[in-house]
Amino acid sequence: MHINIPHKLVSKAEAKAQAQKLVADIKSKMGDKALIEEERWEGETLHFAVSAQGQRITGTLESTDAAFVLDAKLPLMLKLFEGRIEKMIEEQSKQMFGGA
Repeated sequence: MHINIPHKLVSKAEAKAQAQKLVADIKSKMGDKALIEEERWEGETLHFAVSAQGQRITGTLESTDAAFVLDAKLPLMLKLFEGRIEKMIEEQSKQMFGGA
């Protein structure tokens, strides 16, 4: 799954700070429903791995000057819902970042 999420933030640094805040918020909402197996930043790129209900999602989230670029590998079971997942992420990101 590849999604380009436009934002109107000023810089990569501001985008990364916003992404870090978003990750922290998601973690607090997940509680014990999911296990974060990897959360590692390399520059402006977050490498992640999350497991929930026997499903594992891995990928990266890159913060750029104009967008967040999400690349995620979905397990077969979730690939069936990839279009819905992408649409949900895009809709929520428009609310949070205003789009480009």
